[in-house]
Amino acid sequence: MAKRDDTVFEDETRPVAERAKALLEAVDGRKELKRLGAWLQAQPEALRAAVRDEGNRRGADLPGDAVDWPGKKLLRRALAREEAARVRTNPIARDEDFTCEYCGREVTQAVSTARDHCPYCLCSKHVDVVPGDRAESCHGQLKPVEVYTKDGRWMIRYRCARCGAERHNKALLDVDPPDDWDLLVELSAKEGR
Repeated sequence: MAKRDDTVFEDETRPVAERAKALLEAVDGRKELKRLGAWLQAQPEALRAAVRDEGNRRGADLPGDAVDWPGKKLLRRALAREEAARVRTNPIARDEDFTCEYCGREVTQAVSTARDHCPYCLCSKHVDVVPGDRAESCHGQLKPVEVYTKDGRWMIRYRCARCGAERHNKALLDVDPPDDWDLLVELSAKEGR
């Protein structure tokens, strides 16, 4: 992989559009955003306008007067990451009692962790995009297809019977009630493990 040359944006002999693109590519964290924003603030309007134009090319929808914004704000908005930043990526711990739709058994909370599958039949329901968000529209049955170990933990691989999506979750062995040991071993043996 070629090393990125972060000094292209400082080279005044290069075209201003190329410098603007290089400047946006050089932003790789909050610290750099702050440093490069302060640097951009002291640059000619032509470079700030090129940053605005590159941001619009990336889908940022920056107004014409964005060239007058503080450098940090202009860079942050030109990166066009607002939509991605609004997407939830961290899990929500939901530990609720439920009735398993597949075996009909009553399932109680795990208390020490969030239980998202039935300990009796190991089935689950495809309701989450990010664990706990309940944003998935599929609602198909997540059937356990494999049990494996990862970093010393037993993991269950699920496949949705409706859409085919695969999910992974840890087996719950140290809660009450624990996951059915015989089913876990059977699924582990099926895959030749």
